[in-house]
Amino acid sequence: MLQIALPNKGALASDTVDLIQAAGYVCLRSGRELRVRDTENNILFYFLRPRDIATYVSNGTLDLGVIGRDFLIEQQSGLKEILPLGFGKARLCYAGHEDIDPNQFNGLRIATSFMHLVSDDLKRRNIHAEIVPLDGAVEVSIQLGVADIIADLVQTGRTLEDAGLTVIGEPIMETEAVLIGHSATIQARPSADLFVRRIHGILLARNYVMIEYGCPRSILDQVSEITPGIESPTIAPLSKPDWIAVKALARRGDVNRIMDKLEKLGATGIVVTQIQTCRI
Repeated sequence: MLQIALPNKGALASDTVDLIQAAGYVCLRSGRELRVRDTENNILFYFLRPRDIATYVSNGTLDLGVIGRDFLIEQQSGLKEILPLGFGKARLCYAGHEDIDPNQFNGLRIATSFMHLVSDDLKRRNIHAEIVPLDGAVEVSIQLGVADIIADLVQTGRTLEDAGLTVIGEPIMETEAVLIGHSATIQARPSADLFVRRIHGILLARNYVMIEYGCPRSILDQVSEITPGIESPTIAPLSKPDWIAVKALARRGDVNRIMDKLEKLGATGIVVTQIQTCRI
């Protein structure tokens, strides 16, 4: 049976469950249970603290897991990410009351729950500062007088604003939810490989739409440059002489610009359709 670790709470947990259910798996909890069995697909989903997931996957107790890239690197488990999942995006940043250059942190106290990431960044800058290890709510540490600077994840920045803090310098790293596991596990277990391919299909579908339109055959080369698809567009004849129907995948963020260009060239009946999943 394939065993997969998922975050047990927060926005990362709900987005992960939505993604996995879209891929055809059953992993929705009815309450606070620690595991959910998908009998049809022979998978057991465990709901764990994000900080513990890398440990269970790295030692082979569980096969795959979903955590933030920040936790993956901080845990120094030796695992590599299999897929970035496109949600849970945040920045690990320094913050404080004064906007000073991070290269001037010598002698300061920095409160964080990311000791390894911050330590590596300070070493890279050749900065000698004291790291104050805390686990959660680090923004209050400055007010309590135990730190001069903090290093924490920033999404909207509202928590920092509420504490009267501002981001200092460039982010230490960019993070998002990632799927983790051992490459050997995926190669050896067809169910693990299928899970990865299904998730990848959902992620691709979230980035693409299907665009269809009709146009004179004489402008085929021009419209094909605008909608090249993944390999090439699908072309079909229409009952109208010298006209063709064109169908191609297009990036979701480019679709309005693409429609403008097609319309200007003389394409008509331009229709954009959402796709649920795909394999490319």
